[in-house]
Amino acid sequence: MAVTPTIALLGATGFVGSAVLRELAARPVRIRAVSRRPAAVPPGARADVEVRAADLTEPGETADAVADADAVVLATLYSSATATWRIEDGDTAAERVNVGLVRDVVDTLADRPAGPRTKVVFTGAASQVGPTGKAVLDGTEPDRPKGPYDRQKLAAERLLLDADARGVLCGTSLRLPTVFGPGAGPTARDRGVVSAMARRALAGEPLTMWHDGTVRRDLLYIDDLARAVVAGLDHAEALAGRHWLLGTGEGRPLGPVFEQVADLVAERTGRPRVPVLSVPPPEHAEAGDFSSITIDASAFRSVTGWEPRTELGEALRRTVHHLADETDPAEQAVGGGRA
Repeated sequence: MAVTPTIALLGATGFVGSAVLRELAARPVRIRAVSRRPAAVPPGARADVEVRAADLTEPGETADAVADADAVVLATLYSSATATWRIEDGDTAAERVNVGLVRDVVDTLADRPAGPRTKVVFTGAASQVGPTGKAVLDGTEPDRPKGPYDRQKLAAERLLLDADARGVLCGTSLRLPTVFGPGAGPTARDRGVVSAMARRALAGEPLTMWHDGTVRRDLLYIDDLARAVVAGLDHAEALAGRHWLLGTGEGRPLGPVFEQVADLVAERTGRPRVPVLSVPPPEHAEAGDFSSITIDASAFRSVTGWEPRTELGEALRRTVHHLADETDPAEQAVGGGRA
């Protein structure tokens, strides 16, 4: 009889983790959904879902979370209650989550008896390559990260890939572009720029850009990202030992994207359309905020057969309608984002 695999999903209530949980739950597998707060089992789940509430930064918790797992998905991400993904140099709490949890997983799997290597998929970031001067990234660029977040993501990735080279595990890193879409709940809030602009428009606030709107981003819808992560598990052996870029292959100018968001919100609410404005950048803006990024994900696609399925206009519509349903307009919070 075939053995049902056990997949440990770390960060199961986060924006990415909750979407991966929904995707995995449709399969006949065992899922150990681990997060600080208990994850909600997706409706109609085919999988056997074990919900485990744990602070993975505490000693021994990561080891318990991945015990006997055949595969691990690392979808954890540090952020404070008021921050987006940005962190400061010397932030030891961020380092403990962004790097330390990968180290804990590697150390735990290194202590396992000899046997089949555990599959590990890590969710990295396309931005961790640093400034390249290239209009299109294909994954062959040398890594020269500038900001602390990108340096931490790269350090974590290198820990994982080094462990793969040593035969400790079967590891791969998927570098994510700008991902957006509905979150599964308050702990899965999308703090990225697209949803931030939708929240502002729903609050009747102008949509502001730190540039003239020509800066491009490769925008990947959250459901398509979740399918890519699961494809990473399905093809773990073929993908092992290196990083892979994810994206749609099309860089979208943010100005027209924000205009489309403003139109969708006006259509949904019946209120006047909010303006889209260029404003001076804040002091914390980084060089990457003004760099255009398009991703060539053909290498990942050729191995896995994965393709993004959701057209941008439909993805924006779903996001706006979800956020409109989620919060009363009088209580809309004005979000921040990388614009």
